[in-house]
Amino acid sequence: MKYKRILLKLSGEALMGSQLHGIDPVRLNNYAKDIKQVSDLGVQIAIVIGGGNIFRGLQGASKGMDRVQGDYMGMLATVINSLALQGALESLGLETKLLGGLAIEPIVEETSGKRIINYLNQGKVTLVSGGTGNPYFTTDSASALRAIEMKADVILKGTRVDGVYSADPEKDPSATKYETLSFDEAYEKKLKIMDLTAFTLCRENNLPIYVFDMNKRGNLERVVKSENIGTLVK
Repeated sequence: MKYKRILLKLSGEALMGSQLHGIDPVRLNNYAKDIKQVSDLGVQIAIVIGGGNIFRGLQGASKGMDRVQGDYMGMLATVINSLALQGALESLGLETKLLGGLAIEPIVEETSGKRIINYLNQGKVTLVSGGTGNPYFTTDSASALRAIEMKADVILKGTRVDGVYSADPEKDPSATKYETLSFDEAYEKKLKIMDLTAFTLCRENNLPIYVFDMNKRGNLERVVKSENIGTLVK
């Protein structure tokens, strides 16, 4: 097994599936099944999921809403998505724990690195919602922070694309895929892998990022077992 303790970063938009907004139950259950496959292998899994399928603070700010209020609304959107994924995981028989940058009794316990590690060591899939708990920070930054706190081996960034490309492969058919990149190369090429705050946190703490297509069933297990199906940034 290549990775024993992972932070899985999922986008909120991915949960929409074929819908225009909200949560697609088929996509949600597929994610849960893939996560269970990997948990059954003995891998410790923490999950950070975005809220873009429900609300984004930046979207609200662009329409005249107060940015701080908008960001807190976005954090609550991540709690909704985390609750949905938690329910799907528990329906498959997994033990879970929901922590958060925002404590919301009785459903979300305040997070800390020690708490994440403690629940992982108990064999629980641990979801960490609410971003960093602060406005102006994205869920990318939250996933980098939580991964460092829990001493993860890697951030697995599940996307709808099978890695990092020289340009957007959905727009440019001549775009080439990278198998590996250094942090410096990715920064110099201005590749949008994670936002700059998250990227800097990962680089300064030698935390690798693996970008892969999460929407293809079984890919999460393939990554954990060392199959080269995405892009490794280290």
